[in-house]
Amino acid sequence: MSSLAATVQPWIKSRIRTDEIARFLKGDRDFVNDHEIETLLSTRRNTDGHQVRDIIAKSLTIETLAPAETAALLNVEDPDLQYEMELAAGKIKRKVYDNRIVTFAPLYLSNLCVNNCLYCGFRRENKAIQRRTLNFDEIRHEVEVLCGNIGHKRLIVVYGEHPVSDIDYMVESIRTIYDVNMRTKDRQSRIRRVNVNAAPLSIADLSQLHEAGIGTYQVFQETYHHKTYAQVHPPGTLKANYAWRLYCMHRAFEAGIDDFGIGALFGLYDWKFEVMGLVCHARELESATGIGPHTISFPRIEPAENTPFVNESRNLVSDADFRKAITVIRLAVPYTGMILTARENAAMRRALLPLGITQTDASSRIGVGAYGSTDNGGQQGNRQQFYLGDTRSLDEVVRELAQQECITSFCTAGYRCGRTGKRIMDLLRSGQEGKFCKLNAVLTFREWLDDFAGSETRYVGERVIAKEIEEIRAKLPDMFNAFMKYYERTRSGERDLYF
Repeated sequence: MSSLAATVQPWIKSRIRTDEIARFLKGDRDFVNDHEIETLLSTRRNTDGHQVRDIIAKSLTIETLAPAETAALLNVEDPDLQYEMELAAGKIKRKVYDNRIVTFAPLYLSNLCVNNCLYCGFRRENKAIQRRTLNFDEIRHEVEVLCGNIGHKRLIVVYGEHPVSDIDYMVESIRTIYDVNMRTKDRQSRIRRVNVNAAPLSIADLSQLHEAGIGTYQVFQETYHHKTYAQVHPPGTLKANYAWRLYCMHRAFEAGIDDFGIGALFGLYDWKFEVMGLVCHARELESATGIGPHTISFPRIEPAENTPFVNESRNLVSDADFRKAITVIRLAVPYTGMILTARENAAMRRALLPLGITQTDASSRIGVGAYGSTDNGGQQGNRQQFYLGDTRSLDEVVRELAQQECITSFCTAGYRCGRTGKRIMDLLRSGQEGKFCKLNAVLTFREWLDDFAGSETRYVGERVIAKEIEEIRAKLPDMFNAFMKYYERTRSGERDLYF
């Protein structure tokens, strides 16, 4: 046995804590019942228009839909009803989140992984991938580019599941990111919130992440269909344990983390089943913790270097079906944030935005060490988990959002003001969170326009800010004077002011 294997095997054996699964099971079963989901999808066909409109009305009250109601919406084929569903999805988004879009950047820190998932470019057996784990100086350099050159304030950091990127590395890398503070004579910029996309962890490890000050903890189930999950995650690997992954948010809550991000990888199994799985997961979290998912992600499977499974999948999702999936997710879990990533091309992102999207990434590079690289910014398949569809700069994305009368928000105030967990959920459901977020969105947008925007983007952005200020004057008169004082201080060069 090689020295590496001698290190990895004991680490693998120590990862899964069966007692931290069993305590959450109902009998010997988890909460995803494949047969019940398939039955609902089969029986809830041909729901009449009156019933569909009643379900839409329930969504508009910002109430989570039942699985049966979700199945009915997934089976709607009437174009007029689909149009009504899309209109309602946009209305819900504006009611809960107004016209704000939060931006972030993904930062891949390591692509070493002990798993062997058939669809993943980082799978253990893929010899075409150049393996690398960033040291802390390299992490610092990546962050300097992200916050100092581009202007990002929020990151999602991504780790492979491997002993070289274990909890000690994760915690130290997060501390390193928070420690970077770019100061010049004209501006000051730093990362204000680090979200984490990682493997499922034990309660003890999750407690360390919580103490490190993370924002959202993301773990995607990939597919909720048990048989498909077993097929694409080979036996004997850590990821083969469906329940360990499924209950990671329950453990996170016990560890003090109250900001969850769930998701499914569309293209592994039937997309309607995956939407049902996401809704079942959201309802389970509401029941078990009192807190639903802060975000739901729905990435479509994309080509990856030396990964033939992607092209051979029989469950690839068409653009039309993907559009419908996003609409139904917004209606079924109306309070949640919805993340549309740069996996999708620019035209697709533009088309899907009005359906309820609240977060998106920009200037994205997903090769390990890619932000600090001296190449021309092109994609490098042998360093990436998959290929991106949209590599536009943050400036271009912000400009397009402004042209669509959306304001880009760089706000992270909620985490620092305690507006997380149940508190944020209550505020979202009641529509009250929007008033704080509108104020902070304008302040952070002002910062970014002054510090990083190109002239064309600044021009369109100024029009958005003027409109937002007038809305604040009209809708939040009691807060307007205090807001304007903060706004003028921001224009004068102060940074990170928030309500």
